[in-house]
Amino acid sequence: MLRTGLFDWIPAFAGMTSKSKVPKNSAPPIALTIAGSDSGGGAGIQADLKTFHAYNVHGLSVIAAITSQNTRGVTAVHSVPIKHIRSQIEAVFDDFPIAAVKTGMLGNAATVRLVAKELRKRKPAWLVVDPVMIATSGSRLLDEDAIDAMVNELIPLADVLTPNLPEAEALLGQPLRTAKQMTQAGEALRALGAHTVLLKGGHARGGEIVDRYFDERGLMEIRHTRLPREGHGTGCTLASAIAAELANGHTPRSAIRRATAYVHRALKQGYRPGGGPAYVLRH
Repeated sequence: MLRTGLFDWIPAFAGMTSKSKVPKNSAPPIALTIAGSDSGGGAGIQADLKTFHAYNVHGLSVIAAITSQNTRGVTAVHSVPIKHIRSQIEAVFDDFPIAAVKTGMLGNAATVRLVAKELRKRKPAWLVVDPVMIATSGSRLLDEDAIDAMVNELIPLADVLTPNLPEAEALLGQPLRTAKQMTQAGEALRALGAHTVLLKGGHARGGEIVDRYFDERGLMEIRHTRLPREGHGTGCTLASAIAAELANGHTPRSAIRRATAYVHRALKQGYRPGGGPAYVLRH
């Protein structure tokens, strides 16, 4: 088992150093997010595109759902009709050389099945699946009947699966309380077909957050001090940061370490733009 600190190797800015500036006339790599829109600007599609930009990745978007939300919570969710989701996917894949895809809030079983079908057909080089189910405020963002479609159709396509603890519990149908249970859960999630799994530890108690990454080499733990603030869009940002790192040519293990450091730094420098308690990440 490998344990790693957060900042012992990371450069000052997540995507680039001063010696690796992209020439003005070269096109950056391209990443796609398939997720929900956050009217408050802190999570979802909006957070994903901010993250891609911070990594010098050209961001594409397929909007699967529209939420009415702010820093206090989600007040309404509207699922985009299937035919419009399909047409967005067709439009971006027919024109752009997409290096990585990230999925987030999909909302319902029909959307999950459509996205899985299209990704099986398109075969992107990298796929990061963030199985978004419940917002930080407690609002449900994935219908209960969509979990089977997620498990059976989308997760087996994932290069990286990024559940938090409540999402992992819902996917596996069992509580996760101890470190041993979390380690067993990581292997069980890989057994669903995902190549690698990042089990996020933010919902566990304690002053230290332990994220657990599982691949064919075993378990890698990434530890950092819990910040005294409630973050908004951290899960979305982490998954899109991993996708951006993969698009930029990093291996999954390197992408995980770098992306985790990026989110921690962005939350540490975060701010409260609204009246709610949530901090929005500073990208």
